[in-house]
Amino acid sequence: MSDQTVKRSCQAPHLSGLLSPDELRAAVQSGEITTVMLAVPDMMGRLKGKRLGASVFLDRMLSKAEACAYILATDVDMTPLEGFDLTSWNDGYGDLSVIPSQDTIRVLPYLPGAALIHADVADEAGELLEIAPRHMLRTQLDKLTALGLEVRVGLESEFVLYQGSPLQAHAVGYRGLQPVAFHNLDYALDHPPALTDFFQHLQDALHGAGTPVESVKTEGAAGQLEIAFPYGPAMMACDAYTVYKHAVRHIAQRRGMTPTFMAAPQTGVGSGLHIHLSLLDMADYRNTFATHPDEEELPETMQRAIAGLISAMPYLAPLYAPQANSYKRYVPHSFAPTRFTWGYDNRSCAVRIAGHGEGQHVEVRLPGADANPYLALAAALAAIVHGITDEPELLPPCTGDAYQADRALPVPRDLADAVSDFDGSKTALAAFGDSVVRHYTRAAQVEIDEHRRRVTDVELQRGFDRA
Repeated sequence: MSDQTVKRSCQAPHLSGLLSPDELRAAVQSGEITTVMLAVPDMMGRLKGKRLGASVFLDRMLSKAEACAYILATDVDMTPLEGFDLTSWNDGYGDLSVIPSQDTIRVLPYLPGAALIHADVADEAGELLEIAPRHMLRTQLDKLTALGLEVRVGLESEFVLYQGSPLQAHAVGYRGLQPVAFHNLDYALDHPPALTDFFQHLQDALHGAGTPVESVKTEGAAGQLEIAFPYGPAMMACDAYTVYKHAVRHIAQRRGMTPTFMAAPQTGVGSGLHIHLSLLDMADYRNTFATHPDEEELPETMQRAIAGLISAMPYLAPLYAPQANSYKRYVPHSFAPTRFTWGYDNRSCAVRIAGHGEGQHVEVRLPGADANPYLALAAALAAIVHGITDEPELLPPCTGDAYQADRALPVPRDLADAVSDFDGSKTALAAFGDSVVRHYTRAAQVEIDEHRRRVTDVELQRGFDRA
């Protein structure tokens, strides 16, 4: 495919951004929109659903559609699994109601003629599912609303981009892949032409989808990229992030490239999903984390939020580090935290105070690139709610190398340790309830069991002719 063809596929001739239901109807009638992609974010944060004829969607499914319940009770391979309360072979894997969120209708410029709509899921009684990622986030947002606070979020995403198509990468078992750049290009502006073109097409596509980026840069590892998004409402930020990942994969494949959002795609390389957030006072919409030159201490709400993050996040790790691979990112002096610490503009901490004055906020550096944004943010907000309502002690900030902060609680060594801390935790149960904790414990245990039964390359290299 030529560069011009790729470029045209990333440009919508007329429509762009978010549409109202009336605008969608008009676009369908004019023939500009012919397909509606109705999408439910699954446990991994992937968009799952169907491509529907636009006219059929408007006639019959604008208020409700259906999908098999196993989309929220499966592993990364979409394997039907036992052990979930939601659905199983015993009940025949029935359907859930899929309810389009009509304020999320957006054009996808890189898929001409297509619109994407995010959806929630409900049971037979019409109750939204507690275990659905979007609803888990909504629950925490509602708790903060009840406290008179509104969340603002900016997500910062890292991933690694390799040469060759996904089919080529799969054919070689994802081994020996060559990154699109061979050196540390952190903050570089002299990118290879192919990478520059990819950046431009991705930015154009996201702008046309109503998901503009704030900044784009190359990161410290070969072929590693960082995309940062502007501050905005929390649910919109997470919805936009799923569109971004969908666009990255589509545009990269068209250009003969393969991205990975693994937290640790290779030894010595870690990719994160950093959450920048602040809380607005709903009475006057001021930033409750803001400080002024004459103030010596952090605002009370910010202190409580940080105390909650440091106190509760150790018990919520399966929600922001869901894979066995997630824990291979937590390596000393890697810019990924290894202990639950906080500090002022300190990138070795799990929670970093960033920004200045009215723009001051916290950056939660614990989630990896493999995190589901809804779940990772829900965990952070649940921790903040805990901090505000239960008022745990605020430990002193880390003023030096946080990797040497031996008195701080360490990040779990692996997913098994994380599940042990999560399952039955009073903190997790208070934040999300028994059904959610049970559901995500089961999902994590499936991942643990799968890794335990596999023989790895490392085992062969270290033991094949030495055991």
